[in-house]
Amino acid sequence: MSYTPERMTPLNACRLGLDTHQEPTIYLRQDSPVCRSEGFSALSRVLVRTEQRHLIATLHMVTGELLMPGEIGFSESAWKRLELREGTSVWLSHPKPVQSLSYIRSKVYGNELSQSELKEIIEDIVAGRYADVHLAAFITACGDDKLNIREITDLTTAMVESGSSIEWGLPIVVDKHCVGGLPGNRTTPILVSILTAAGLTMPKTSSRAITSPAGTADTMETLTNVSLSLDQMRTVVEQEGGCLAWGGSVKLSPSDDLLIQVERALDIDSEGQLIASVLSKKIAAGATHVVIDIPVGPTAKVRSQEAAEVLAANFKTVADTLGLKITTLFTDGSQPVGRGIGPSLEARDILAVLKQDPDMPKDLYQRASEVAGAVLEMVQGLGPGEGYKKAIEILNSGAAWEKFQAICHAQGAFKRPPIAPYRYELVAKTRGVVSCINNRKLAKVAKLAGAPADLAAGLDLHCKIGDPIEPQQTLLTIHAESSGELSYAVEYLEDHLDIIELAKDK
Repeated sequence: MSYTPERMTPLNACRLGLDTHQEPTIYLRQDSPVCRSEGFSALSRVLVRTEQRHLIATLHMVTGELLMPGEIGFSESAWKRLELREGTSVWLSHPKPVQSLSYIRSKVYGNELSQSELKEIIEDIVAGRYADVHLAAFITACGDDKLNIREITDLTTAMVESGSSIEWGLPIVVDKHCVGGLPGNRTTPILVSILTAAGLTMPKTSSRAITSPAGTADTMETLTNVSLSLDQMRTVVEQEGGCLAWGGSVKLSPSDDLLIQVERALDIDSEGQLIASVLSKKIAAGATHVVIDIPVGPTAKVRSQEAAEVLAANFKTVADTLGLKITTLFTDGSQPVGRGIGPSLEARDILAVLKQDPDMPKDLYQRASEVAGAVLEMVQGLGPGEGYKKAIEILNSGAAWEKFQAICHAQGAFKRPPIAPYRYELVAKTRGVVSCINNRKLAKVAKLAGAPADLAAGLDLHCKIGDPIEPQQTLLTIHAESSGELSYAVEYLEDHLDIIELAKDK
């Protein structure tokens, strides 16, 4: 789009190499004539145009000599989205008011959002008209169960329509999702391997971590390429029956990926947006049948059976309205699953289960088989318990391990998970029996150690509830890629030694 009004002098683009995450940011000298003539100030939202492209960015002021007169600086996200080169001519102006922001203000005061209002909000988010502060306002305004079922359904639909969708032309395409809150519960790669080995189609797209130390996409990134295009994803699925891709790379429900980045910073994952996030991704990926795993425990995301049943009912209501068949499972959320917490450490556990290593984490093996069994019973007409038996047979035969390797190779690589160079062991001071493990505090330790950004960071848990413990026995090991992050994690751990509670051995 050409935009060269005679009254405006173009600025010359300058790449500053600044990482502002997802938010496009521009930089002007405080004495810039453009700032005076247009009335721009720090944090103004500015329409930025070149001869070919445009976007809305947040303005920051430079008081030193970082920029020469007549230059405009760009963050990496803004530079890439505008496809700039050094010295490209750039024009600035005020953007049109974003009407949908008024809908968010209305929601803050407790009013319902209409279908058209939610659609406009999501369209503006995807178009880049919202700064992170606006995304944060939307997330908090909809948090704490402030969305009703109709709003959640409309939000889900708007998120699906905001991006690409895949049609597989098959009567049954399966998927699963765990609502989270349980460190180490990385069953998805095992499920995909079992179910595709059973002849089902499972094109799995997964998010990166929101509030946890690892998401499935983070973990799989230590093993293979997860940034697949739609065409690449389709090729892998046609070849192997399934894939393990990052949803953001294929732009399925792209608004969800933008919201997730801010949810992670806020450490917020509200129920309404959780349902919309999960179901929009499933529908956009072409799923027809989905199992939702809901771990329930005192320090899990869902803390009571009553809350789990409400969440399951809401999932089912929205899914039924949108033509998606789902089954919900209530699983044990009292403690982490597996040993590793963090991308590389969870990947190691996955490989151990698939390869049937004698020292594999038995709880991860059991959990993955149970969820895979639920999917098999849902779509193959198997009786109660028969799906679990079939999943175990496939896993024990080595067919799932062969299928996993084939999927990784089809996605372009089969890598070895990295190992962190810095470690710290927490040892027991007294004898006792493990009575409680705090999921949330364990996740906090893993994140302070650097997970999920540092793929090798996290922790290993060496005990389970009910285990007898002797003095000087190792309870957990922290892994970090830098000494500084190891120190952060250890400092927090030493202030929260109740993370693993021991009862006196009777």
